[in-house]
Amino acid sequence: MGAKIIFYLVAGLMILFSILSVSTTRVIRAAVYLLFVMILMAGIYFLFDYNFLAGVQLTVYSGGIAVLIVIAVLLVHNIEHRLERLPLVEYLWKGGVLLAGLIMTLVTMRQFHFQRIDGQEDVSVSNIGHKLLSLGDGGFILPFEVISILLLAVMVAAIIIAKGEVYKNEEK
Repeated sequence: MGAKIIFYLVAGLMILFSILSVSTTRVIRAAVYLLFVMILMAGIYFLFDYNFLAGVQLTVYSGGIAVLIVIAVLLVHNIEHRLERLPLVEYLWKGGVLLAGLIMTLVTMRQFHFQRIDGQEDVSVSNIGHKLLSLGDGGFILPFEVISILLLAVMVAAIIIAKGEVYKNEEK
């Protein structure tokens, strides 16, 4: 019962910080809220006893990507930089798309028949390493490389977004 309460508390905080991250007009606050979401996601992994995944979440995303975004914003923008406010119509149609996606996800999850798997695989670090670098069945080398390209794209996008006004000023 206690784990369930902690799960709902952490999930609620994740939802709150996610909403704050996309609705604030201050860039640095959005980056900090995003950092909180990533840390809370690691907390969810710890609750499910996925310690390796939680460590990767804390190290790569919370420790690497979010800190890189915060540093890029601080180096390029004024700390008091504010984004423009969107009109209410923009919030309404984006909220509608979000609601439609949520309904579609919930309906799909309801129709899927989940099966309980008895037993537990070996989750040692050695086994995880062999699975990550395996090319055969059950190997994760291709998704691992795709994720590394995704992380590179995130870093480049963060720098481009952070330097957006600098590039516009240089072109004039």
